[in-house]
Amino acid sequence: MAGTVVFDLDGTLADTSGDLVAAANACFRARGLGDLLDPVADAQIAFQGGRAMLRAGYARIGSDILLPPGAEDEDYSRLLGHYGEAIAVHTRLYPGVEAALDRLEADGHRLAVCTNKPEALAETLLCKLGLRDRFGALIGADTLPVRKPDPRPYRAAVEGAGGILERSFLVGDTETDRLTAAAAGVRVVLVSFGPEGRGIERLAPEALLEHFDALPGIARDWLS
Repeated sequence: MAGTVVFDLDGTLADTSGDLVAAANACFRARGLGDLLDPVADAQIAFQGGRAMLRAGYARIGSDILLPPGAEDEDYSRLLGHYGEAIAVHTRLYPGVEAALDRLEADGHRLAVCTNKPEALAETLLCKLGLRDRFGALIGADTLPVRKPDPRPYRAAVEGAGGILERSFLVGDTETDRLTAAAAGVRVVLVSFGPEGRGIERLAPEALLEHFDALPGIARDWLS
């Protein structure tokens, strides 16, 4: 009996850090602050979300520079606009993603995405990457009133793909994904090819994924 494999998006299916950092830096430049984030060194911050990037950048400006009240909210809105206009310039799928999806589908598994990226942006990005049709459901940060690590978005992704919770698992890259899986009562695979590398083992996932080639085998073991 086939099951459902649910994927996070940023840092799991694709390395989106370059375009995320570029959007944040555009906000900083608009305030005359220059590029405060580095696309390589700050990739891990990028995967924590737009506000995390803005706060990291603000922390690097001199004490003589005062931001106006509401700067973060204003810049967050601008960041989303910049990102939406250049969402797939530097973004690349991780090696082996498409082949792994092919094999999972061939084995009869349902596929879904559950991300804390706003739904419209996730939709746009997956379409530009040529992957949107591969997933039976897409749940974003604003699809429901709650977001990961609340388990409800995960459950909605499984149900939207036509699966059942008991025969599903999550593939992700952060502590948020680990907490989401625990809250939903399912297993999680965390990738080790992100910025944190094998350090992600500290979160004690049920499996560590070093390359997408290994994912179909994990799915067979867990969902057969």
